[in-house]
Amino acid sequence: VGVQKLALTFDDGPDPVWTYRLLDRLAAVGARATFFVIAARAVAQPRLIERMRRDGHAIGLHCGEHVRHSDRDSTWLRRDTGLALARLGEVAVRPTLWRTPWGDLAPWSTAVAEEHGLQLVHWSADTHDWRGDTAEQMLDATAGSIGPGAIVLAHDGIGPGARRRDAAQTVRYVQLAARHARRHGLAMEALA
Repeated sequence: VGVQKLALTFDDGPDPVWTYRLLDRLAAVGARATFFVIAARAVAQPRLIERMRRDGHAIGLHCGEHVRHSDRDSTWLRRDTGLALARLGEVAVRPTLWRTPWGDLAPWSTAVAEEHGLQLVHWSADTHDWRGDTAEQMLDATAGSIGPGAIVLAHDGIGPGARRRDAAQTVRYVQLAARHARRHGLAMEALA
């Protein structure tokens, strides 16, 4: 029987301060994660993108413009996705995974994903870190859902609608989640 896996995922980055701290914490606990990046932020932080790759993390597409798919039409989504993928290509990122802003899907999201060879990824546990919850509150909210095959949503960037000023509690959450995962025989691995 192989090791059971758990996936930590991070949206809205990379952030020039908090993503570095998060990468340091992930390295300290021996975890690999998946980062769903905003294209412009990724292009502005090529050293962070390189560090993600070097550390064995997966890099997926979040968006070009952080907008709900259901608020726009299929033409807009095709253009935004194409432009975002082209921008990510500037930093040698060719994602196969896509987490949409807010996890929102429109009737045309799946078709656009297929056109670009992208697999849509949702989550099974939400830290609600954007609210500014403490790491302990986040663990309480997710512990019951953290099991084999779980996909945990967190944020390394400060995105639209966030009620927090930094990602310090998210960085602390990684330590608590790693301890929880070890107790339950789970390895924190990047999505493939």
